[in-house]
Amino acid sequence: MSKIKILFVCLGNICRSPSAEAVFKDLVKTKGLAEEFDIDSAGTYAYHEGEMADRRMQQHAIKRGYNLTSISRPFYPNRDWDKFDYIVAMDNSNFTDLRAMARNEADLKKLHKMTNFSSRFNYDHVPDPYYGGYEGFELVLDILEDAGEGFFNYVKKQE
Repeated sequence: MSKIKILFVCLGNICRSPSAEAVFKDLVKTKGLAEEFDIDSAGTYAYHEGEMADRRMQQHAIKRGYNLTSISRPFYPNRDWDKFDYIVAMDNSNFTDLRAMARNEADLKKLHKMTNFSSRFNYDHVPDPYYGGYEGFELVLDILEDAGEGFFNYVKKQE
């Protein structure tokens, strides 16, 4: 059985997408399904390539038991569209950028927006907490926990 491959994508890959990666890894681990998934994150731009997640995001994640271990990297259209089954954007700008990088209809079918899977929150995007205060980092985690559960249910129905 091949693994379900998921890539979470934000702008710089230092706050939202590494958090989505960690939250979703924890979710599937809790459900005893970690071995069924290959989960990664990337950014639409390479501003922070090679860097760890933002230290503030790491601190808030650790308080909830998440360990942000990924290293920032850009989205590689020629590799990532082929490798991953699901590409999940954090906001409309990321979604638009990824859509522009799609090579064909098959790529577009893999593209989703994270907040489309929320059930408790009414946000149309995962807000970028980079320039805000601590509340923004907590909100990101709240949204990702909620949308992560909804996305998991969606994926399991598709598989």
